[in-house]
Amino acid sequence: MYTAPLCYIAEFVGTALLILLGDGVVANVTLNKSGMKGAGSIQITFAWGLAVMIPAFIFGAASGASFNPALTIALAVEGSFAWSMVPGYILAQFAGGFVGACLVWALFKEQFDATEAPAAKLGVFSTSPSVPNMPLNILSEAVGTFVLVFAIKGISQVGDFAPGFNYILVFGIIVSIGMSLGGLTGYAINPARDLGPRLAHAVLPIKGKGSSNWGYAPVVIIGPILGGIAAVLLYGAIF
Repeated sequence: MYTAPLCYIAEFVGTALLILLGDGVVANVTLNKSGMKGAGSIQITFAWGLAVMIPAFIFGAASGASFNPALTIALAVEGSFAWSMVPGYILAQFAGGFVGACLVWALFKEQFDATEAPAAKLGVFSTSPSVPNMPLNILSEAVGTFVLVFAIKGISQVGDFAPGFNYILVFGIIVSIGMSLGGLTGYAINPARDLGPRLAHAVLPIKGKGSSNWGYAPVVIIGPILGGIAAVLLYGAIF
């Protein structure tokens, strides 16, 4: 681990890269005049896994490659991460999510302008439920995040493997969650992944963008945080 300021920089840049690649694939697949429009959910799901894996390779040794306030808080609850570092990490993660989303808009501005549907534009930035039901949507995000954090903790049970191979396993975890549970709420499983880009959607001059749907924000805060904490507590009780 580096010093605290460098950890914060790593979390900021890593989260920005995660959102650039993750929101980027959604724009690539859903917006009009994109060369890959219509490629579908399989491309999106695999690309999101890669979007998590690539910055993890780069910044894992620098900051632990959390890029997720729910994971950061869960590790602090567990006692493996210092509470004093939590505010800086979360601020860096949200800021990185915002900046990454702004880059996506800048790169795909012509495609945003050519797309009429406000929901499609918001969907590039943030998640939404297939069936709006806040308690059930929170449960979906909690369960998805539980699987994410529990599986990340469980990587230590694999045994000896080459350095960096754990990040490939994280790729597999993200893809599995997306393919199995992603159709419910878009599997944010990360408050910064949703709220940073949602803020970008709210403030950017996106043509015909419509509402940013801030009423959905509690789902992507409460669900992931509860799911992450439950995962580390159960893992600690078992192992």
